[in-house]
Amino acid sequence: MPLVYDLQQQYRRLLRPLAPLLARSGVTATTVAITTLLASLAYGTWLYQPFADHGPNPYPYLLLGPFLLVRMALNMMTELLSGSEQTTPAGVYLREIGMVVADTALYLPFLDLIEFGLGWVIMIGLCGLAEFAGLLGRSVGASRRHDGPFASGNRAFFFSSLGLFTAWAVFAHQPALHGIVMNWALLFATLLALLTIFRRVRGGIQEARLRL
Repeated sequence: MPLVYDLQQQYRRLLRPLAPLLARSGVTATTVAITTLLASLAYGTWLYQPFADHGPNPYPYLLLGPFLLVRMALNMMTELLSGSEQTTPAGVYLREIGMVVADTALYLPFLDLIEFGLGWVIMIGLCGLAEFAGLLGRSVGASRRHDGPFASGNRAFFFSSLGLFTAWAVFAHQPALHGIVMNWALLFATLLALLTIFRRVRGGIQEARLRL
């Protein structure tokens, strides 16, 4: 999505001068990655509210978009701070696994709001599989693939929109309409995740052949 891509590039330009300052202060990419993961787990707990018995709280869903913008900035900062650390096994594992775990923590709580719960779990699993497919590019001699249409930035936009709609549906007392939209969103996201997997696998194979 061009809008999300442009936003990511603007973030990168704004944050680039800050990276050397943080590095000189002793802040590492690992520190930022762990902070991002812990913040995502905490926010996901707020979304899920395991002890709530009065229906969904609209406010964590309403604020999901701003939180994902902050998380995007933190992910960008992790990349800018990486340097040589990015090439270490620990750095790669932490960043890639952390991203999938954070996505799961933030998006799985929507499970309580949808009729087809198993389908939602499968869709989240496909999103994780898409990241795995992107990583496999390195194993065949290609780069780490970031092909869309359901790359991390577009996923963030998609779930932010669902969060806003969920908050509106709670405030407006529209559970039936919310259920219909969520079911269609599940189908749409599943198709996008499958297409992303296909494009990343195909792109990795094509890139590997060109490098032979």
